[in-house]
Amino acid sequence: MIGIEKTILLDFPDSFETERLVIRAPRVGDGQVMNEALGESLAHLQQWMPWAQRLQTPDETEEIVRRALVRWILREDLWMLLFRKSDHLFVGRSGLHHIDWSSRCFEIGYWANSKFEGQGYISEAVTGITCFAFDTLGAERVMIRCDSLNERSAAVARRVNYTLEGTLRHDDLAADGRSLRNTLIFSTLRAEYLERKNRTQTEKS
Repeated sequence: MIGIEKTILLDFPDSFETERLVIRAPRVGDGQVMNEALGESLAHLQQWMPWAQRLQTPDETEEIVRRALVRWILREDLWMLLFRKSDHLFVGRSGLHHIDWSSRCFEIGYWANSKFEGQGYISEAVTGITCFAFDTLGAERVMIRCDSLNERSAAVARRVNYTLEGTLRHDDLAADGRSLRNTLIFSTLRAEYLERKNRTQTEKS
């Protein structure tokens, strides 16, 4: 068991790579590229993200990024920015949220710049972050939640072998802040992750 006062002392990398992506903690100055991506993707994000109902100013996004960096250092929330290896373009944002260090439970969230949608980057990122959670952070459970109408987000969870646990009916406000939504709950457990990992390694050998 890790006391809340001790989590700041946990040491782990602030970046790692997948086949096509560099996945890392936020840094001072990242607000500009993220704000540009938000502007390009706002129409899509507004359907699903309460925080995307208006376009932030570059300064507002930079402030959010810096606060996210502080929370990373405190180990309270682990924002992760996704950059394409080949040209360092900002692809989107993901990370591990709603962290319970005592039980080692995490939730993955994600969104992509709309111009990179449909290219498998988010599935690749979620797979990489899932491995990071279990292999590096010692996760016991990782969860994905999404609006039941968000077919793209649900497809990612299924594609990376998360199990649909059920649907919470009218459990939260939809992104528009007026209607109620149903929420799909997906998860994968440590034993399931290790079984898939061992199976994959056996198939490659």
